[in-house]
Amino acid sequence: MADPPAECTIKVMCRFRPLNSSEVARGDKYIPKFQGEDNVQIAGKPYMFDRVFQSNTTQEQMYKACAQNIVKDVLEGYNGTIFAYGQTSSGKTHTMEGHLHDPDNMGIIPRIVQDIFNYIYSMDENLEFHIKVSYFEIYLDKIRDLLDVSKTNLSVHEDKNRVPYVKGCTERFVCSPEEVMDTIDEGKSNRHVAVTNMNEHSSRSHSIFLINVKQENTQTEQKLSGKLYLVDLAGSEKVGKTGAEGAVLEEAKNINKSLSALGNVISALAEGSTYVPYRDSKMTRILQDSLGGNCRTTIVICASPSAYNEAETRSTLMFGQRAKTIKNTVCVNVELTAEQWKKKYEREKEKNKTLRNTVTWLENELNRWRNGESVPVDEQFDKEKANAEVLALDNVVNNEKMAPSPGLSALPGVKLTDAEKAKCEEELAKLYKQLDDKDDEINQQSQLAEKLKQQMLDQEELLGSSRRDHDNLQAELNRLQAENEASKEEVKEVLQALEELAVNYDQKSQEVEDKTKEFEALSEELNQKSSILASIDSELQKLKEMTNHQKKRVTEMMSSLLKDLAEIGIAVGSNDIKQHEGSGMIDEEFTVARLYISKMKSEVKTMVKRSKQLEAAQTESNQKLDENDKELAACQLRISQHEAKIKSLSEYLQNVEQKKRQLEENVDSLNEELVKIGAQEKLHAMEKESEIQTANEVKEAVEKQIHSHRETHQKQISSLRDELDTKEKLITELQDLNQKIMLEQERLRVEHEKLKSTDQEKSRKLHELTVMQDRREQARQDLKGLEETVAKELQTLHNLRKLFVQDLATRVKKSAEMDSDDTGGSAAQKQKISFLENNLEQLTKVHKQLVRDNADLRCELPKLEKRLRATAERVKALESALKEAKENAARDRKRYQQEVDRIKEAVRAKNMARRGHSAQIAKPIRPGQQPVASPTHPSVIRPGLFQNNQAVGIRGGGANKQQEKNC
Repeated sequence: MADPPAECTIKVMCRFRPLNSSEVARGDKYIPKFQGEDNVQIAGKPYMFDRVFQSNTTQEQMYKACAQNIVKDVLEGYNGTIFAYGQTSSGKTHTMEGHLHDPDNMGIIPRIVQDIFNYIYSMDENLEFHIKVSYFEIYLDKIRDLLDVSKTNLSVHEDKNRVPYVKGCTERFVCSPEEVMDTIDEGKSNRHVAVTNMNEHSSRSHSIFLINVKQENTQTEQKLSGKLYLVDLAGSEKVGKTGAEGAVLEEAKNINKSLSALGNVISALAEGSTYVPYRDSKMTRILQDSLGGNCRTTIVICASPSAYNEAETRSTLMFGQRAKTIKNTVCVNVELTAEQWKKKYEREKEKNKTLRNTVTWLENELNRWRNGESVPVDEQFDKEKANAEVLALDNVVNNEKMAPSPGLSALPGVKLTDAEKAKCEEELAKLYKQLDDKDDEINQQSQLAEKLKQQMLDQEELLGSSRRDHDNLQAELNRLQAENEASKEEVKEVLQALEELAVNYDQKSQEVEDKTKEFEALSEELNQKSSILASIDSELQKLKEMTNHQKKRVTEMMSSLLKDLAEIGIAVGSNDIKQHEGSGMIDEEFTVARLYISKMKSEVKTMVKRSKQLEAAQTESNQKLDENDKELAACQLRISQHEAKIKSLSEYLQNVEQKKRQLEENVDSLNEELVKIGAQEKLHAMEKESEIQTANEVKEAVEKQIHSHRETHQKQISSLRDELDTKEKLITELQDLNQKIMLEQERLRVEHEKLKSTDQEKSRKLHELTVMQDRREQARQDLKGLEETVAKELQTLHNLRKLFVQDLATRVKKSAEMDSDDTGGSAAQKQKISFLENNLEQLTKVHKQLVRDNADLRCELPKLEKRLRATAERVKALESALKEAKENAARDRKRYQQEVDRIKEAVRAKNMARRGHSAQIAKPIRPGQQPVASPTHPSVIRPGLFQNNQAVGIRGGGANKQQEKNC
């Protein structure tokens, strides 16, 4: 539970720097005189502070005295502020920052950063911390972000608790001291500095480094938060001493103006003024909570010990004394759990009961006084005993009236003596005095009645204003109802759009069924074509075997023909005999052979042309494949566009739902306010009409009515939210189903396109193979006819050879017989021999021509076989490409499925987070863990910086304490 708010004064520490080189060279005198640790004298006048530091104070001593305790306060849920004030060149930046990476000379900021993380690492393991830092400066009265130089004029706003903050300032989550130091280095490099006559590195702006620490106990769920402002103010300047000119002079003016506004705020708070001018400067506006608010503030006033700066030093010390009188009201920034809220409610309920009893007691006492009774002291309200006794007073104190004292009755006829007369006169004087007292009391009561009448008039005016507010709230309620109706119309439109999506889904599912049927038909047709292709391949193998067999027979026949021609040539050459008969038939046979050879050449040329046509068809099919790929890319683009459209629609639905919830919450709050206002009106009317019912009964009735209204509204809200949840679930299910169907449709379309392309390719190949089969059949028939003719011609040549040999043998015999008888026939024989020689030459020419044609055919056959092999390889390449395309499609399908699953997870996470819109938590830090390096700020161990980092425990708790002892 949070502690009650407590008052504490601002701590003021005073620090004097040593004389610098220019002051020593000038021979300035060291003017401060120190008396104890909290007193300093300047020119004989003493100044008291919480602590005074002399010139030889180290940075570590300064830190332990000023800032070490504030680390624990911030981690316990309090706000803290440390800022340095003083003239220029008085050591403010050295005190706050020092040398950032020097362990001995570092200032308050780097030491406090290290201490924060050391405290965290030694705390309970059940605590989880989130730390974020901001760094900005106030330059020329404009707030400039030092972590994002593009933000040059930020504004100051107030949160729901009316605490000022800088809107739009960069906030970085950090989880180690190194990341904080990197952030400080980055911001310091962007800060404005300049050179003056008094300081080589004079700050020209007020820098504010903000550390925001949030912690949560994972067991008790208690949440605490604390903010720590570390402020380095720019120093006040006298232009005559600094020699500022131009832009530096303008900066000095703005610095002095903002410091003057800070002095006015301190003076107003010290004097107890009702108005504090926080808004005169952006710096005082930001530090509003630090000066007189919920913050533990420490001011370090830095002063120069030189006599040259005596006036500025005395002004700084006066500022510190005024600031020391300011009181802040600090409390823990805690976010209560449900159990704590319940306990607080019970405590407030008991307190309310006590106050009700006290009011009842006081009303009864007042009524007795009004009735002219005198209430004894023991029956009067005792404030000291109220806390102990008023809880037992449940009934109204009895209205006992004291009996009036009887008056003196004059006894007629009785003579009084002088003593009795004097006594009667004294009694009469006492009675007159009592009457005067009663008159005074009556006057007081009449004045009280006038005051009560005035209060009644005020209450009537308040009632009138409440009625006007009621009218305004009624108008606002009407407006909200109109907006609710508009939102309902929008929801109807969204539902219509969902119905259209459902209809489109049905259409798409029907198209998918049609496509699946087409796919099955195509697959059956593809199986048939594949079986036909297999049969054609088997026939092609048979044709190849037959052609090889025919080639062997042709070669054998040609070799036998050549042998016969060689024998004929030998026989003709040896006997020198010419034969004239049968030469005409041989010429005819050779001409027929030439015709067949020319026919074979023409067939070979036609086969070459056909192969060229097949290559052209293949290029066309490749072009068609490219076109199909382009169409596929276009379809994928359309699918991505549709997915983006679906995503935008889902975001629109989420926005509509959020608006609707906000409107419902506003309507509920307005209804509750209306019920309260109605109850107040009813209470006033009942007070005017009669006083029969007591205030307690009226309040109980009002509470019952408010409770009933609240229950009815809660039921309506729960029913509406349940209905919205069901609608949201239905919408998300429809969206998921639609995405699945679209992806399945896209997959089927891609597979259909691929199967269609493969079917076209195979049909084209089948057509080519059928054409080739037809041509091969024709070539086989032609070869068969040619083979038959060649066989016939060879048979005739064989017969002619036999006849020719026989004729030659007979003629040789006859010539041998006739040589002896007749030598005169030599001329005719020579003529026959010459004729035979001519025929032989013609035969040799025909033989050579046949050999050349055979060689040409043998050269053409390897080319045709090579082309046939190339076509077969091309078919195999296309089949492998088809297989690879199928594998790529499977991978793409798997990747698309993974992407769809990721989108579903993201949508599910958004739906889970739709109820509660909490701030993003990054880089949680738990005690007992080593600091994790950020991806943007890798952990770098600086030489000599934060050497006790190695002592941070891994498990926390006792291990950390043992390691701290080792340190």
